[in-house]
Amino acid sequence: MQFEVWAPEADSVVLEAADVRRPMERDAGREGWWTAEAEASDGDRYGFRVDDGPLLPDPRSRRQPDGPDGPSAVVDQEAYAWRGAWAGRRLNRAVLYELHVGTYTGEGTFDAAAARLGHLAELGVTHVSLMPVCPFPGVNGWGYEGVCLWAVHEPYGGPEGLKRFVDTAHGLGLGVVVDVVHNHLGPSGNHLPAFGPYFTETHHTPWGAAVNLDAPGSDEVRAFLLGSALAWLRDYRLDGLRLDAVHALADTRALTFLEELSAAVDALAVEVGRPLGLIAESDLCDPRTTAPRPAGGLGLHAQWNDDFHHALHTALTGESQGYYADFARAPLAALAKTVTSAFFHNGTWSSFRGRSHGRPVDVSRTPAHRFLGYAQTHDQIGNRALGDRLASSLSPGLQACAAALVLTGPFTPMLFMGEEWGARTPWQFFTDHTDPELAEAVRNGRRREFGAHGWAEEEIPDPQDPATRDRSCLDWSEPEREPHARLLAWYRELIALRRMLPDLHDPDLASVKTAFDEDARWFAYRRGDLRVVVNLAGGPAAIPLGLGRHRRSGGRVLAAWEPVEAPGADGVLRLPPESCVVLADD
Repeated sequence: MQFEVWAPEADSVVLEAADVRRPMERDAGREGWWTAEAEASDGDRYGFRVDDGPLLPDPRSRRQPDGPDGPSAVVDQEAYAWRGAWAGRRLNRAVLYELHVGTYTGEGTFDAAAARLGHLAELGVTHVSLMPVCPFPGVNGWGYEGVCLWAVHEPYGGPEGLKRFVDTAHGLGLGVVVDVVHNHLGPSGNHLPAFGPYFTETHHTPWGAAVNLDAPGSDEVRAFLLGSALAWLRDYRLDGLRLDAVHALADTRALTFLEELSAAVDALAVEVGRPLGLIAESDLCDPRTTAPRPAGGLGLHAQWNDDFHHALHTALTGESQGYYADFARAPLAALAKTVTSAFFHNGTWSSFRGRSHGRPVDVSRTPAHRFLGYAQTHDQIGNRALGDRLASSLSPGLQACAAALVLTGPFTPMLFMGEEWGARTPWQFFTDHTDPELAEAVRNGRRREFGAHGWAEEEIPDPQDPATRDRSCLDWSEPEREPHARLLAWYRELIALRRMLPDLHDPDLASVKTAFDEDARWFAYRRGDLRVVVNLAGGPAAIPLGLGRHRRSGGRVLAAWEPVEAPGADGVLRLPPESCVVLADD
């Protein structure tokens, strides 16, 4: 087989494959590329020596059996026998479920997670959104410090394990999205600089030198990232990719990398005959992220909407620190703004940033499904000092209200694993760095970060302690007992309603109408012939919904957390404390 590697500054490159050591030749047709032929088959180890240096893994390695610092292994992508055809699932009527393979089960493998996918099919979600699965040093971690961007973390099960997981998911009718990180690589196990200018000092990010998207040599770096993304979608039959922190991609070229990527993914979707999606994480509050390319946008298919989360979180918890401050001044007004305008910060002052922020969304042209709405994510839980979920501080009733606002709202809903039954297990920040100095730096950095906010050092979980990861694993006995079982049934009921009722997947943001009382702590919105009302207060609420012309009653109850009567002739809904209801007009 032919081996190739891009090493534009090297004087020599040697291939070591299957006990063969062979000097590589420059490729006359591609500047900076080296090639060699050698006998090799699936599973055979290989690597490259640049200028007589140490044996290094292939930058485009598909498998790292011994971790990021070991040799690569050949992968025959055609060897896996897929169980059947897959037509794909679109994002525009999706309900996503964010899942971390290493803590979804105690075993922390693809196969163990696949054995629990029946729960998600029964829940009614449409897509599983996996946190990053690229290799990183050690066994346990969030995955955002991954390296070897074409490979699959071996402790999870490697390439074959991921294919089995996707195959099982598709067999249950579930699409699969995988999180990829293009804005930085982990600090340990990253051997790309030995091969070429994969990073540039032209720009700096919170992780150091930026990935080289616009400096000399960036054509090949962009091709490296783009090829990786397409390989994930093609080789593993994925339905989409979640792009981590695209705001951190420093790229000044006229044609940005994200536009190139979205065009290539759209072309691949045509080629493979099934829908493919790109979901961006961006804190820019910029509708151009998902606007079509012909209209001057980047052409990504959806983006996370943290503004909706922040408004909902402050309304539920009353927290007001950090970036919650602007939302907490009038949280229900902030919630109303996000469910009708998508972004809270759409050119408004951001006290957290010390400047105005964001850009308005044209709600007459932008479908609501381009924005993901959620009450919890890995970031919003795991980046808290103790990794505490909403269930640790909110009553089941308030959790039910959060579910109602997410699952009947205008945005594409996303849940974080365990949220559907109010999991009490925390989800904490954990690492497994093999470099002792790096491990100590991470441990101390975490303590300093939260110590500055008043936390005692001994209260902050040690990221390197295996017990921190173990505490973060879901407890699968919880859904079988109360109050978890009742909450799980509520999530299933809401998701079933969303699937059945056209008004709940109407993409028209401009048609959403809201009403609220900040002091009384109730919030309502109308979507078509449906009304959703939540009472976040600790006492009952009398909510004047009105009847409108020629109506004799306030409709009928489709779903309610507590027993409730539809509004009578006076148009007043009487809602129990910390409760919610979905109403249909007669």
